[in-house]
Amino acid sequence: QLRLVESGGGLVQSGGSLRLSCEASGSDSDHYHIGWFRQASGKEREGISCTNRYGDTTNYHQDSEKGRFTIARDNAKNMVFLQIHSLKPEDTAVYYCAASYWYCSAYVMDYWGEGTLVNVLS
Repeated sequence: QLRLVESGGGLVQSGGSLRLSCEASGSDSDHYHIGWFRQASGKEREGISCTNRYGDTTNYHQDSEKGRFTIARDNAKNMVFLQIHSLKPEDTAVYYCAASYWYCSAYVMDYWGEGTLVNVLS
């Protein structure tokens, strides 16, 4: 079993930056693939990025490829971070981290956190 707890969300002005944190706890938590997802009100959940145990990343969102979303991992602290730059009102969403032992996926992961709300003010 793995437990994931997100933090770092809140109100932020458009153009600002935010770093979200995901703390993983459980056996072999540093072995899991962990990704970030988001779901805006009335929209489907979308994948942002995922990282494996070695820190290799897979990007699912076009803004991850552009560097506006950056995922990072600290296995010593069992933490995965999502840095978001140049926030836009359309980034307003609940942001989730999720984990799977065997793979990264933009859609299906085995464990999910409760999410943290990011609200970007225009």
